[in-house]
Amino acid sequence: MNRTKKVTRAKTDPTTVATVWHSMQTICREMRHVMDRTAQNYLISQLHDVSVGIWGAKGETIAVPEGLPTQFLGSGFAVKSLVEKFGGDIHPGDVFLTNDPYHGGHCCHLPDWAFFRPIFYKKELLFFTMVRAHQQDTGGSFPGGYFPNGFDIHAEGVIIPPTKVISKGRERTDVLELIWNNVRFPKGTRIDNYAMLAATKRCEQRVVAMLDNYGRNVVLDCVEQMINRTERAIREEIRKIPDGTYTGEAATDDDGTVLDEPVWVRAEITIKGDEMTIDLSKSDAQRKGFINSIYAATYGDAFAAVILIFDPALAEYHNEGTMRPIHIIAPPGTVVNAQYPATVGASPVNVGIQVMEAVLEALSKARPERAVAAWGKHRGDYVFGFNVRTNEKYVRTSFDYDGSSGAVAGFDGYQGVSCLTALGAVRRGDAEEMEIRLPWRMVRYEMLPDFTGAGRWRGGPGIHWSAINEGSDSGVATGSSDGDEVQGFGALGGEPSPKSRMHLLRGAERIRVKPHRMATIMHGDIVEKLSSGGGGVGNPAERDPQAVHEDVENELVSLQAAREVYKVVIDPATLQVDEKATRALRGGR
Repeated sequence: MNRTKKVTRAKTDPTTVATVWHSMQTICREMRHVMDRTAQNYLISQLHDVSVGIWGAKGETIAVPEGLPTQFLGSGFAVKSLVEKFGGDIHPGDVFLTNDPYHGGHCCHLPDWAFFRPIFYKKELLFFTMVRAHQQDTGGSFPGGYFPNGFDIHAEGVIIPPTKVISKGRERTDVLELIWNNVRFPKGTRIDNYAMLAATKRCEQRVVAMLDNYGRNVVLDCVEQMINRTERAIREEIRKIPDGTYTGEAATDDDGTVLDEPVWVRAEITIKGDEMTIDLSKSDAQRKGFINSIYAATYGDAFAAVILIFDPALAEYHNEGTMRPIHIIAPPGTVVNAQYPATVGASPVNVGIQVMEAVLEALSKARPERAVAAWGKHRGDYVFGFNVRTNEKYVRTSFDYDGSSGAVAGFDGYQGVSCLTALGAVRRGDAEEMEIRLPWRMVRYEMLPDFTGAGRWRGGPGIHWSAINEGSDSGVATGSSDGDEVQGFGALGGEPSPKSRMHLLRGAERIRVKPHRMATIMHGDIVEKLSSGGGGVGNPAERDPQAVHEDVENELVSLQAAREVYKVVIDPATLQVDEKATRALRGGR
């Protein structure tokens, strides 16, 4: 295997740098498009639970515009482990598969399978590309991979260390069939895996064409400039934060094994000049339950949170340069750096969200003009049963039930985005699509009034989702849910996100089902989810009365909440703001 050579070269002109930079981003989006058009898994093809990117030959992050931070921002560790493990046995046409959190794969949990393809140019290894996507099933005790009370990680599914599945262009079918034989939907998984392989091949073709067009030295110089420019921009952003140490913390309801005992992530962020250190050492010890996060996932989540308080103009340009001035400490054996064989099934949500919330709470104190409140907690689940229409087993999961994002300083929270660790990259499904694919019928899907964190800028609205089970009696794992007991923080005096609820409506019964549990859903049961919106930013009594009036008209805020929370008096007959009464209620302000 040839490594990238150090070359003395003239500095490439800015236009070429910009063109190569945006070409890398476009190539990644084209990979995503290949997945959208060819994958069959609902999670991948419809919800976009997939991440792609391009890394250097030594694991430097180059282009990561598409995906979930917990899936790919720490993937440089996986590339480095791959190079270390296979050494000189990496060749053109090779492809590697892994989902192992612990042994070089650095995946956040077992359902996220990653294919890595090395990209050679004239026999020299220059780049790696990766597609990581959430599979329908990955074996284990129960379908889906979110079983909340496994003995160890082996109960969660098949564990694939970095494994060569294509060697010099020749598929190792026996290896792939061994893997597919250990999942519950081998035919569908095969289709999705081939879609992932096709996406990495498309990236290789596009990158090689770019190298042919500009030449090796020009492209590598552009990459170097891209990384250096980003580093300078990030250091400048860090300098805008006053030196000091800032703290934040967040909890998940419990770990799924020891019930009703919150598990905490605690962040201390130290700013010194143009360097930032995020110390998570005071977080709880790793747990028996499945909410543990590995270091690579924690690393990605922490970086994603930091990026949110930087200049939005940098959003599409983050790479290795972003990471150089930021240092993340997460001691082994903590819930943010769990060690083998700890279970990790729920970690992309809990404690992934908690890592982001703790970092954001700290940085919202450090840089209040960019304050970001917590988003509504994730409300996912895995339902597994029998589809009487198709005579097939099925697994259903979705992000449909999530609430909305938290507010940011100057803006209300977005409505209807997915959970914080997805940052909007994963979308809600189409109701008709779900009803066609699965034996479920939608009953209710609407925004809820007064079910978000109030503030000068309020969080996005909460969601009321309910559907009826028209299939067989089914099992449900609520493992990827959260927020029945803990609340996401509000910033700068804004209110936190409300507590969420899930119920089974069975005849006259209303059965509460908490997160991180297993339950049975009978034929004809209605699943009801009340999912909170995000936290607010700023004092609610300082919200623009006309914005409150608009929220009342849109039925996001009740007349009572307008008066009692926002201190805005609205005439119930005309729905107009009573300005005089409002000024009096606000103490003359």
